Amino acid sequence: MSIRLIVGLGNPGPEYEQTRHNAGFWLVDNLAGPVRLAREARFNAFAGKTSIAGAEVWLLEPQTFMNRSGQSVGALTRFYKIAPDEVLVVHDELDLAPGVARLKKGGSSGGHNGLKDITAALGTQDYWRLRIGIGHPRTLGLQQPVADFVLHRPRKEEQSLINEALDKSLGVIPLLCQGKFEIATMELHTVK
Repeated sequence: MSIRLIVGLGNPGPEYEQTRHNAGFWLVDNLAGPVRLAREARFNAFAGKTSIAGAEVWLLEPQTFMNRSGQSVGALTRFYKIAPDEVLVVHDELDLAPGVARLKKGGSSGGHNGLKDITAALGTQDYWRLRIGIGHPRTLGLQQPVADFVLHRPRKEEQSLINEALDKSLGVIPLLCQGKFEIATMELHTVK
């Protein structure tokens, strides 16, 4: 078993492009590199196929809003017969500080509406998640409501930490595409 689909979560449109909620899109954009993600109407997403560590992998950025991401993920996984445990969903995580990234399989959505919708579409929680820390407004000393916080740009110092977490995450993606989940998890979770 290895990862065959990497889904970046975010909201479509230029007004959301630089917001914390689009951390999943940021990783997939970096991963795509020269591969152009094309609009796929049947999946209501931008999608493209690439080769990572010798494995053919789909990249997906749903163009529904975050809370309807399951429509795109469900459509692509059914069409290409990709099992839930071959799916990696990359998303922003309030419960992790900027600069921290964590990998896990399964578990609850933790209140993340994109994950709730994907769980409903796949019929299981047993898919992989790459959680990119954006911090929580309270932990960061901000009085912003959570919904407002995730739909705004990170402060400069937060953005540089988030970028470090994205870079570290990009480094373990080849391991995930080779099915080396334990090694990838150890590498990502080890503080250097």
